[in-house]
Amino acid sequence: MAPRYQVRADYDADTIVVYQAYAPAIADAALRAGRFVTPFSFHRMTWIKPSFLWLMHRSNWARKPGQERVLAVRMTRKGWEEALSRAVLTTADPAAVAQAAVHVQWDPERSSRGAALNHYSIQVGIGRDLIRAFTDDWIVSLTDLTPQVRKAAALTQTGHAAKARRLFPAERVYPLPRTLEGLLFPGYAARRTLSG
Repeated sequence: MAPRYQVRADYDADTIVVYQAYAPAIADAALRAGRFVTPFSFHRMTWIKPSFLWLMHRSNWARKPGQERVLAVRMTRKGWEEALSRAVLTTADPAAVAQAAVHVQWDPERSSRGAALNHYSIQVGIGRDLIRAFTDDWIVSLTDLTPQVRKAAALTQTGHAAKARRLFPAERVYPLPRTLEGLLFPGYAARRTLSG
């Protein structure tokens, strides 16, 4: 059984893929420019998720209004870890959360059918102070996954789950530095004490 709190992602030596869902106007402008540009908002928190299936649940497989386009955002691991190093759990003291440049929250991971699983998926909210670093410095590429998402959804709905899974990005445990585990994982200090 997977640990309750664990970052799983599609990554290589230098980059990690996170997912976002947008309205067509935002996605089209970003894909044309190769980075986020208006009408993307630089004035509010933007949430990134390394779990493909969690975003599928959140966007209803790109069918939710305003989330009809799914983008794979490949960003540098350096940027990802910089964001995490500045994060505060959304369950922390409200004053600390309000001042944090980055928010982290954990939600139940999802199956391809949307069922909640017994382990959690990380969601990372990048605040206004870091959005320009995210869009201009950390992002390596943007890829439109919407056709792949719609094909996978159709296969899942028609009973071809195995074929659908072949279209899912490969995700594996991301090797977080231990200092970040202590910052991001609820109850980490207590677990370390119990495990010796």
